[in-house]
Amino acid sequence: MKIIFISGPSGSGKTTLSNQIILKIKNGFILNTDNYYRTGLISKLLSKFVDGYFDKRISFNYKLFKKDFNYILNNRNSIIERSYDFQNKTINNFSNKSKNINILIIEGIFAKEFLSRSFNQKYYFLELKINKNDCMKRVVQRDIKERGKTKKQAEEDFLKSWDIYYQKLKVKHLNNNENEFTITNNTNIDQILKKYLKEF
Repeated sequence: MKIIFISGPSGSGKTTLSNQIILKIKNGFILNTDNYYRTGLISKLLSKFVDGYFDKRISFNYKLFKKDFNYILNNRNSIIERSYDFQNKTINNFSNKSKNINILIIEGIFAKEFLSRSFNQKYYFLELKINKNDCMKRVVQRDIKERGKTKKQAEEDFLKSWDIYYQKLKVKHLNNNENEFTITNNTNIDQILKKYLKEF
């Protein structure tokens, strides 16, 4: 099984790129780290009082994510898909039986963090580095529509998220090997995908 990690700050296009790859391959599956936030009373309280909670490791249910990841890795199939509800702070579980998974895409702001934890499988890594203003426009539109935020709140939360993401990068280093790529505003996405897909 081939594993692709896609990381980048909020609004950089991780989900869009993941879906582009899935359309070009057979038997692919996406694990979005945004669907593995912690739930329960403690999490609800922390989200109110911890600045930038949803961008910090404390909010990420690593144990649940690793459980799903290992199941797919060991069985090459998936029986469940999770979706986090930001307004109710809950995880919805859906039946999703995907068989013969050949490509597993892990995307989200915690993808690089998961990868940096002594990950010893062969992988491909895409780091999105997109213009800050472009990212903010996307996030503000999404948060107003999907997460019930005001424009001001969405902008403030984005700026915190941006700073937290790049602060984490200072201590999260990968091997910079030949399977790692950086995507910017000027990058030809199709060329990047070909570099991956030709391996498959």
